[in-house]
Parts: sequence; C-alpha cells; structure tokens
Amino acid sequence: MNLQKIQDYIVKFKRHLKGNQKETTLYRWESLQNFKLNFNLATTELTQMYDKSLQNTQTVRLWKDRQYFPKEIMLLFCDLQPEYVKFAFTDLFNEEKDIAGRMDRFIFYCDELLAAYKEKYPLKIENNHYHHYPIIALYLNFYYPEQYALYNFSIFKKTMINLGSRDIPKLNDIERFFKICRTLNKFLMKDEAVWELHQRRLHPTKHFQGKSLLLVNEFCEMISWD
Repeated sequence: MNLQKIQDYIVKFKRHLKGNQKETTLYRWESLQNFKLNFNLATTELTQMYDKSLQNTQTVRLWKDRQYFPKEIMLLFCDLQPEYVKFAFTDLFNEEKDIAGRMDRFIFYCDELLAAYKEKYPLKIENNHYHHYPIIALYLNFYYPEQYALYNFSIFKKTMINLGSRDIPKLNDIERFFKICRTLNKFLMKDEAVWELHQRRLHPTKHFQGKSLLLVNEFCEMISWD
C-alpha cells in the first residue's frame, strides 16, 4: 500500500465524517451495541438470546436481504441443537486458534446442522444456511470489535487497488483481510480528529462507544467509491 495514498484518503475521510453521508452506517454501531448487551452463550434460552442479539431499529440488512437469511436459519438451529450451536460459537471465538480454521470449521458446523435439520424436517424447503465469511465476520466483529471487520471481498479488492497495492488480494484471503484492516485502523487512530469526528455522530446510549474496525469498513467503502 502507498503511504501517501492512505494519508490522502484519511483527509478525504474526515470530510466524509463531516458531510451529509456521515450517519449512513451508524446502524452498524447500533447493532454492535445491541449485540454487546445481549449476547451470552451461558444462557439457557439460546434462541431468544440470539434473536435479541441481532436487532436494529433502522434496518436488518446485516442479516437479511433478498435470498439471504442467515439469522432465520440460525434461529432454527438454536431450536434444533442448542448445545451444538453453543459449541460452534465457542470454537469461533477461541482466539487461541487460527482465524481461517475457525471460520471454515464454523461453516462445517452449519453444514452439519443443516443436514440434521433436513433429516428431521424432510418436507421443509430450507437448503442453505447462508453462513459463510460475511456473516461469520459479523459475529467476530461484534464479539471482538477491535480485532475483526465486516467482510466484503469486492470492497476489499477495490480498496487495495486504490491504495496502490501491488499484491491484489485473492478471494477469501481472510487472514490478510483482517491484518490489513487492523493496519489501516492504526493509521486512522493516529489522527485524533478522525475519532473525534466519529464520536460526535454517536448517540450516547444507542450506539457502541468503544473502538471498532467498523470505522475501517466505512473508510474502505469510501475508498472503493473512486
């Protein structure tokens, strides 16, 4: 990545944080706050807990879209095999293991859960659990806000191109993705004005107040527009 390009985009990002588009991604910070307040794998009511953890007053676009229903499917899994679901999330959040392996195993666990669901309910139409890198990265970001970011490969690739990277990322190079997000976050946090401008737009109780790579996601989205 080109250092001067990063610095130039940070200047542009500060203008972005002051502009008319400054609140368009705040729903993510609301969802993060809600997750932090509700997610607890020690619960005896897993389905209800998971449902409450993924809520938003503005939009459900993080976990629901046309032909994309990861939350709805995970709710079915919570009812079906709650202890296995707890095991899957516990393994995903285990920082003693490598991240790519954890994410790939979570996909495998969901494959197993979907197979068990279809065996129990053969007439149901569900044939996709939708749990791949984007929704798994969401869980990771919400659980470890400063370590992981939301994953969108096309935005990641365009960001690297616009920042002058000579090593353009390949699909699902997830470890490199998170590493670069943490690197970009260091540059953002060196500029105190970035954090100050971001905090001004947050509601004191509605939005998560701590540091999160969600800010890097917004930075990369802005870069990808060019």
